[in-house]
Amino acid sequence: MANTTKRSKTTANEKPLSQAKDEIIKEAKRIEEACLFSSKRHFITAKFWGGLNSWLGVPAVFLSGIVGVSVFSDFDKTHTISKLSSISVAGLTSLMTFLNPNQKSSAHQDSGNSYDALLNKARIFWSIDCWEEKSTEVLTGRLKGISEEKDRLNKTSPQTLGISYFLAKRSIERGEASYTVDNQDIPA
Repeated sequence: MANTTKRSKTTANEKPLSQAKDEIIKEAKRIEEACLFSSKRHFITAKFWGGLNSWLGVPAVFLSGIVGVSVFSDFDKTHTISKLSSISVAGLTSLMTFLNPNQKSSAHQDSGNSYDALLNKARIFWSIDCWEEKSTEVLTGRLKGISEEKDRLNKTSPQTLGISYFLAKRSIERGEASYTVDNQDIPA
């Protein structure tokens, strides 16, 4: 009786199907982790620039009010308060114009959200999509698309502050990026 089962030929460069899928999952998890760090870094940097915007903007508004009141008041006959306040307002608003912290905060918030969305896409890919009956070629193609999206974000996102990485790492290590469901046993 002849053997009717076909044997698949494998070359030295090919891996067994399960090993290939394992490697696809590992790479998707690497992308997920990189996106976690990147999103956290951008959120931290956005928070810094947003805080700086408030620290510069609130005194500028307050001092502008003082200038307006003191110009028309009788208690500051030499207008010393209004002069000093005017100089301070000019300095603060010039600094805000030069640094543009509000725009920087918004750009980093957008980048953080984009990395977070890609993180979710990578997690769903490896935790759900890779377990469906799909060929490794299909999964590899989808993984390459996710990787290309990460590369695009890396190129187009603004540079974060140097300390942001360390603050992001500390935040992640403290569990601030963890979900309660990941630490629970889900009944079958």
